[in-house]
This record gives sequence, structure tokens and C-alpha cells, in this order.
Amino acid sequence: MKLSKQPTQTVPPYLNLNPEAAAARLPDPIDTTRFAKAAAFCAKGREDLARRGYAPDGQKRLRKFSTWEITKYLIPVAPAHLRRVLKANPELPQGEGDGGSKWFTLEEVLTLRQHFASEGVSTKEYLPYRPKEAQAKVVSVANFKGGVGKTSTAAHLAMSAALDGYKVLVIDLDSQGSMTSILGGSVPDEWSTVFPLIAKDFAKSVTAENEVRRAGGQAEIPLDETLQEALQVSSRNVIQKTHWPNIDLIGAQLNLYWAEFQIPVWRMGLRSWPLWDGLTNFLEDEGVLDDYDIIFLDTPPALGYLTINALAAADILLVPLGASFLEFDSTGRFFDMLYSTFASIEDGENASRRAASLPEMKFEWDVVRAIVTRFDASQQTDMANVIQAYFGDFMNAYRQDYTALVGQAGEQVNGIYEADYREFNRETYVRGRETFDRTYAEFKELLIGCWWRDVNLEGND
Repeated sequence: MKLSKQPTQTVPPYLNLNPEAAAARLPDPIDTTRFAKAAAFCAKGREDLARRGYAPDGQKRLRKFSTWEITKYLIPVAPAHLRRVLKANPELPQGEGDGGSKWFTLEEVLTLRQHFASEGVSTKEYLPYRPKEAQAKVVSVANFKGGVGKTSTAAHLAMSAALDGYKVLVIDLDSQGSMTSILGGSVPDEWSTVFPLIAKDFAKSVTAENEVRRAGGQAEIPLDETLQEALQVSSRNVIQKTHWPNIDLIGAQLNLYWAEFQIPVWRMGLRSWPLWDGLTNFLEDEGVLDDYDIIFLDTPPALGYLTINALAAADILLVPLGASFLEFDSTGRFFDMLYSTFASIEDGENASRRAASLPEMKFEWDVVRAIVTRFDASQQTDMANVIQAYFGDFMNAYRQDYTALVGQAGEQVNGIYEADYREFNRETYVRGRETFDRTYAEFKELLIGCWWRDVNLEGND
């Protein structure tokens, strides 16, 4: 009689492991120099990968835009009418290419916008709305959970606004510098970031305090070499041009993280310094709000001192999140921390203001919106509906889909607006672009509504 063979039982891969064999596979203990070696390898690889989206000389350049793109997305004219206008006005940019397919730089598109704004049909919007008497709006994109799409949302909104004709400044406050990479920025050290501008704000407060102390015969607060140097820095020293003609950048790099340690030290040295206003003050005092239409602040994934500065400076707060329970839960905690942080600042400041018979301070934002990003309607609709129900008027109506175009552009260190549509199926490109166009459309409605309210309602109070 033949015995039947018993099936071999398969155990999970984490059982029956041999400790001695496991120890034999371990490397020698790691010391700190190995981190430097890993960082050097990553830096070399990062440069190599970044150049895949760059020109051969390592510099990013913005592609040109076709007649099809210009008339479909940028300037509200028919292709045939654009060709007639170009033929009748040889002094205008004529583009490159043969026949009806011409390609234009964005600088040339902006010139064409100006021409149509002065010569075109008065009922069409050739230039985007912005009241002459209004200052730039500051937009913070923030959430203390990483991976929710803060940088990609900020980058694509900045590019959308630039294509729409606005002049944009992007300030990267994340020491990882992802936004800086997307915009091709060069940031050799922390003195090319916002660090010296916040240091300058503290140094100015110390200088003012020392004048009071001298008058009262008190010992002065010393200004160290860093603070003395910061007093000589202007925002113009750190703002750099990008490959987009109407997007400028204040970049970030790893050393910017030291600001998170230095800001509280400065505050301890001068308790009257409002550490949350460092960013706001240089934007206002140095005329930056008059030089641009929109200023986007890309924040680190933490509610640190740089993020607090960004939130305090913001007119509009955008909070990206994915349609998942964990991201919904984390975002709720983010709002809770915003409340406790800024309410605490208000309480502390207003106690001293009341004692001195001064008007009380109050933080206010024109509008706050949470934006669902990387949305997959086939799997996340129910959760997105729940999030929508709980956040109510804090939520954007449009949910930003994840498409193949978004993924491929990200692999090439490009925004989708930098991607050449000829490299994609036309339908894929149109659908992918529409994802961010609709997000921008909802943002733009908020933006122009805030400007209109500023000029027409608040000015009459």
C-alpha cells in the first residue's frame, strides 16, 4: 500500500530565521561619515536625474507653445484670427515653424496678450483680472502631513497663473528644496534663502530695542556677525529668475532648516520680537507685494517656525490632502494645531496690548480651502464625500484627479505645463491638463473675488 505524500506546510517568511546567519549578513557598524558618503551619492544621482528634464548644459528652459495651445488655452482668439493679426502686424512676434503651425516662447505669448488687450474685443479677457490699487495676494500651501501634494499643487498653480498672464513669486520654505528643483533654482547656501530676511527682521527689532535701552542707560543686546550681515541683505539679493519669464523664485536648500533652531533662540533673546511676522514684514517693507500679482509659499511638512511665518503672511490658505482616512484625520489635527497656535499668540499678545491700552491683534485669512489631490474616483469617492461633508465650506468643489500625465511629468522633474503635448496621446494630455486647469479655475475665482472684495467692500468700511 502506497502512503499518500503529505503536502509540505509553508511557513510565513518571518519564521525559522537563523540569528547567526542574520548577524553574518549585517555590515560593520555605521558611523557618521557613512551618512556623508550616502549624501554625496544622492547628490550626484539627484543632479543626474534632474538633468533629464533640463537642457544639455544643465539649465532648465521652458518649451515653446504652439498656435493650437495658444488659441485653446492661453489667448481667447480663433487660430485663423491669430494668423490674420500676425500677418497684419509684422512687428509682433511671428513664431517659428512653417505653414499654420507656429511655435512661440512664453515671452512672445505675453507680448501677444498685451496687443490683444489693447486692440482686441473689449468683452474678452486677454489679461487676467487684478485691480491696479490692490497688492499681491499671498497664498500658503500647507499641511503638516508629507506626501499630500503641497509642492506639486503650489508649482502647478504658479505655472497656471503665469500662463494666465500673472507675475508670480514662489518662495520655497522647505529645506528639501523640491520646489526649487522644479523651478531650476540655484541655492548655494542659506544666504540665498529667506533665512537672511527673517534674520534681518529680528536684527531690526534688536536695533530698535537698543535705541530705547541706550536712552534709558541699559545694557544693549549685542548684534552678532550673522545679524549685522543680515541687515545688509535685501529681498532683491535672494530673488532669482527662473526659466519662466514671469515666475521668480526665492529658493531653499538644506541649511534653511537651521532657521527652525535659530528663530526660537532669537525670540528668547528679545521676547518682544513677533517671530511670526518675519516673512510678512519683508514682503510689505521691501515692496515685494507691489512687484508681483501672486506670491506662493511652499511650506515644509511640519508646523514649525517657517510654516508659522508662511501662515501668518498668507491671505489665502490652501490645504492639500488625499481622500483617505489617515490624511483626513491628520488634516483635522493640522487645523486643530493651527487654532491652538494662533489663538495662543493672540492671547499672549493681546494681554500685553490691553495693559498698554493698544488695539488688539487678530489673525485673519481671506479664504481657506482644503483640496483633495491624487483623486481616484473608482476607489475614493465615498471617502471624498465624507471629507466634503465634514469640512463643508472649507473644501474645494473640484477633486484633483491623478492621471498618467501627472506621473510622467513628475518623473522628468517638470510640471505638466512644461510637458510637450507631442510626447503624449492628445487625449491623455488634454485630460491631464484639465485636472490642473480646473483646480486653477477654482483658485482663480477665489483670488479675483478676494481682490474685488478688497477694493469694493472693505474700502467702503
